Amino acid sequence: MQTRIQIQTEDFNLSQELALAEKIAPDCGAVVSFIGKVRGNDNPQQPLSHLYLTHMSEVTEHEISKIITRASERWSLPYACVIHRVGELPVGAQIVLVLTASGHREHAYQANHFIMDYLKTEAPFWKKECFANGQQHWVEMKHTDQLRTQSWE
Repeated sequence: MQTRIQIQTEDFNLSQELALAEKIAPDCGAVVSFIGKVRGNDNPQQPLSHLYLTHMSEVTEHEISKIITRASERWSLPYACVIHRVGELPVGAQIVLVLTASGHREHAYQANHFIMDYLKTEAPFWKKECFANGQQHWVEMKHTDQLRTQSWE
């Protein structure tokens, strides 16, 4: 299995990543991609300006690699890619790409879902919501995200 893990401030290009997946795993019958984006909040009284994401650079790629390895132990994955952005990201910006390639669509779907669920709870990223009025706060992990991760065990 080959993997690509990138932590970066700059945006990513899905078309380029799909082309790379095709080069690395040309015989795969399925490639699944998930892009997570910065969504605005539902409170018109306090609109979200942007997110600020930070991470523990010494261990983030290692932890993501462990997540991908766990996925590859469950499903046939010739290729998996995770690109995660950090820094200041405005509403609508792409945050994360999870791309999985497999000979079978179910393997690609399940592995992609698994990797994303574990990224939400196991990868050392921290997210701060910054509002248009200048207020900000660090986002706590959602209990529902923890439950989704636990459901894989």
